[in-house]
Amino acid sequence: MFQKILIANRGEIALRVLRACKELGIQTVVVHSTADADAMHVRLADESVCIGPPPSRDSYLNIHQIVAACEITGADAVHPGYGFLSENAKFADILAAHNITFIGPSGDHIRIMGDKIEAKRTAKRLGIPVVPGSDGAVTEEKEAKRIAAEIGYPVIIKASAGGGGRGMKVARSEADLVVALQTARSEAGAAFGDDAVYIEKYLEKPRHIEVQVFGDGAGRGVHFGERDCSLQRRHQKVWEEAPSPALNAEERAHIGGVCAKAIADLGYSGAGTIEFLYENGEFYFIEMNTRLQVEHPVTEAITGIDLVHEQIRVASGGGLSVRQEDIRFQGHAIECRINAEDPRTFTPSPGTITHFHTPGGLGIRVDSGVYSGYKIPPYYDSLIGKLIVHGRNRVECMMRLRRALDEFVVDGIKTTLPLFRDLVGNADIANGEYDIHWLEKYLAKED
Repeated sequence: MFQKILIANRGEIALRVLRACKELGIQTVVVHSTADADAMHVRLADESVCIGPPPSRDSYLNIHQIVAACEITGADAVHPGYGFLSENAKFADILAAHNITFIGPSGDHIRIMGDKIEAKRTAKRLGIPVVPGSDGAVTEEKEAKRIAAEIGYPVIIKASAGGGGRGMKVARSEADLVVALQTARSEAGAAFGDDAVYIEKYLEKPRHIEVQVFGDGAGRGVHFGERDCSLQRRHQKVWEEAPSPALNAEERAHIGGVCAKAIADLGYSGAGTIEFLYENGEFYFIEMNTRLQVEHPVTEAITGIDLVHEQIRVASGGGLSVRQEDIRFQGHAIECRINAEDPRTFTPSPGTITHFHTPGGLGIRVDSGVYSGYKIPPYYDSLIGKLIVHGRNRVECMMRLRRALDEFVVDGIKTTLPLFRDLVGNADIANGEYDIHWLEKYLAKED
């Protein structure tokens, strides 16, 4: 087991990883920008190192500073959390060159899954169902028209190196396709420095289903069930739950088995999430995230297994702590992402939190790094906390969530708490009848 882990992140995820390390008896080092000097994870860590000014590029994305912090403190491993450098193959390679363990998959696997075209090819080879579309990058208008005609309109054009909805355009006709292709390539080049795009069949009313997987790097793989992340705004997840209200036991077991086998065959090490669009009983691969997900607590709630402990165990060479038959799913869990944003316009709302009170009671968990008097800096993601609720079934979970949201108090800034209080009382949400477009339509009606 590691002696000392450096946590290369901030906010609630840095605190989440720090707690796991302490439970395992591992010394902790956190890095921070000058803007995060008073953050909770900095206060609680065994050691802290300031690595630069507020802008991420000068601090949390500064690989050389983080490696230097490892060498100064003697850290023998790095946990990257999510975001920042968590899916940066170069970072994993540099750590390996310095004999520091990256708590995550190999640089090669990060590279494969970070390229959407190569990821789709790999998924297909591993037996994972994929969306009909181009086999590789599309550069010529004539080729794009041919592919679109073969798979049928509407189609969606996506950036190969993309994410967060950038470089993504829908075309419902051949006339749309020409403009969409040019626009998507332009956006992709500007956002990612790579204008490669590919074409897929556009599904009209899919759900976003993702499967949590783990591999030991030596040919063993397991799945921890699925999460439904269909409630999204601008391709950003807002509400996640497990298990999905849309799947039956047979579908759940089938897609979980497919993903676990794929991870084993790939020789993958650590945590990963295989994401799908799901429509009319069919699953279509979107991408694989080679890191811990923001929404991992809902999986922990229904399995009782600490996924960060599992990450650390696998990275240290201890292998998986469970076999597939050991994993049992109990009850239902929902996570609400609490952001420092105006609940109507979603404009960021940095500032000082004057009062912070979290709900409690059976089945309630709050992952947050903020506190009363904490000043939210304007430089980073607006996520300030996650409310995770677990119940014996979905009805009990929803009732408990309603109560927890009523107890949650954040004063001094605007947050998205009012949005969730509205959602928990909505009939469609109560019945689990929503798709990836539902929330944006709902918000448009409210406006």
